[in-house]
Amino acid sequence: MPSAKGGFEQEVLMLHNRVCYGLGDPKRVLLLYALNKGPLCVNELCEELGLPQPAVSRHLRVLRERNLVLTERRGAMVYYALADHRVIEALNLLRGVLASQLAADRKFADTMQGGPARASKRPRLPARLAGREDARRPGAAHQGAEQKGSEG
Repeated sequence: MPSAKGGFEQEVLMLHNRVCYGLGDPKRVLLLYALNKGPLCVNELCEELGLPQPAVSRHLRVLRERNLVLTERRGAMVYYALADHRVIEALNLLRGVLASQLAADRKFADTMQGGPARASKRPRLPARLAGREDARRPGAAHQGAEQKGSEG
């Protein structure tokens, strides 16, 4: 009979193989954020991210194999969509962890230098994807408006 520890280890191995590997490339994370608002075809994703079609197709294959995106054929076109929007929630949580780490790094630098370190903002998505963040996240709409206002 397998132990509970063995079952947990199996689950972690599956998590790493299916989810973490799929998120292991920044371009794939950007693809997921691009798909957050709705289904897009490969050409639309290429345009959205400024990537060549072969690269987008390769990354989508990895995401599809790991059940992170779904496909739907519409005539000659194949549209891709998020399989589970909780992936975006998880990515946003991880971005929050990163923001906390960066804030701690700045605080440490302040202490070591005896003064305020250069101010830096929370990491954000590129402007072309900022409006695609999950609207249910508190402050997401406000952050997108700030970012758009600072560009023009």
